Amino acid sequence: MKKLGLLSLIAILIGLLTLVFTATAAPVPPPHPRVEHALEALRSARDHMAHAEGEFHGHRDKAIEHIDGAIHEAEICMQEP
Repeated sequence: MKKLGLLSLIAILIGLLTLVFTATAAPVPPPHPRVEHALEALRSARDHMAHAEGEFHGHRDKAIEHIDGAIHEAEICMQEP
């Protein structure tokens, strides 16, 4: 009978420790719907610029570079809590 009580106590302690450690784990960052929407718009803009006819004296390529930078920064924003 003592073994059953000891095993029950150990099982309860393990359960409590599991709850404590999962509750104190790093929180999942909240979703950022506006940043997600902005990323979609930036990716769409990049696609439009990439398929635009003409070089526009190099300005199209420069615009694509800037959009790529903005996409990169927005992706970093998505990783922030």
